[in-house]
Amino acid sequence: MDVGLVRDQCDTFNPMASPACTSCGSPLALGARRVRRGPSQPLGQVPHTSMTGPQASPPPVRPAAPAVRACKECGNPVPASFRFCGTCGARMDQSKPTGDRRTMFFGAMQQARAKLVLIKGDGLDGVSFTLAGQEHIAGRLEGPLLFQDDPFLSPRHANFYYKEDKLIVSDLRSANGVYVRIRGPMLLQSGDIFLIGEQIMRIETTPPETTGLGPDEDGTYVFASPRRASRMRLVQTLRGGDVGLVYRATGEIVAIGRDNNDINFPEDPFISGHHAQVTFADAGILLTDLGSKNGTFLRIRQDTTLSHGDYVFMGQQLLRVEIV
Repeated sequence: MDVGLVRDQCDTFNPMASPACTSCGSPLALGARRVRRGPSQPLGQVPHTSMTGPQASPPPVRPAAPAVRACKECGNPVPASFRFCGTCGARMDQSKPTGDRRTMFFGAMQQARAKLVLIKGDGLDGVSFTLAGQEHIAGRLEGPLLFQDDPFLSPRHANFYYKEDKLIVSDLRSANGVYVRIRGPMLLQSGDIFLIGEQIMRIETTPPETTGLGPDEDGTYVFASPRRASRMRLVQTLRGGDVGLVYRATGEIVAIGRDNNDINFPEDPFISGHHAQVTFADAGILLTDLGSKNGTFLRIRQDTTLSHGDYVFMGQQLLRVEIV
């Protein structure tokens, strides 16, 4: 059995020969006199006693307080290892970051250069399609711009793509074409198709016609309404591909609208009173919108550049172009 001394203050077991406690450094000699505290000696502090020998124990080492530095913004102490102030969030490391400092995009809309906004039947904005890639196919069965319930769209109808930082629309040989709203007078070619309200019209030039005007084998002429001189005609295309109204222009201007025009569509609620006109001028045939509410749309023949605020009509979908 080991015999030793136990210090009351710290309950540390010490060998009999120990002159001082190995834990707190207090003297352990039997009958040792209590050390009188001097006027400048704090209560409970034991004066330093020089001890030698193998059993002498050094005083305990206290851990150093962590290094701190004052925040330059709010003045609060911040541990030296912290990069930001925990109070105000100011950066403590003032050194400039190195390496790639390019700003990164945080969302698809930030990367997109344009978007298409679907116009609903009441004229309000519907869903938006962000054009963040290089090409964007629209159709009934394929592509990110998908309109599965539109029977007038082809499976792959159109493509919206970027070229030289410009947005371009291309007709992918669709059955019903792609239409863009005109902003001013547009020069037409024979065979061009345009849309006003729900009416599809085709413009045709009429060169001098002589066939069928002569007599038959028996010398008999066909009796019919007389032909009037005309340089152009407008042909209405009905659903299913049938030909509807055919208007042979006898003058240089053909006005189209709902009432009191050369060509009237009184039952079409999307046509204005005086909607558009076609003019045979020296430069050619011009199509002009007359400030109509719903605009006049021309079917594109080739890839067409789009601008901010343009309207594109395909199938039964009306889309507004917004350049971001």
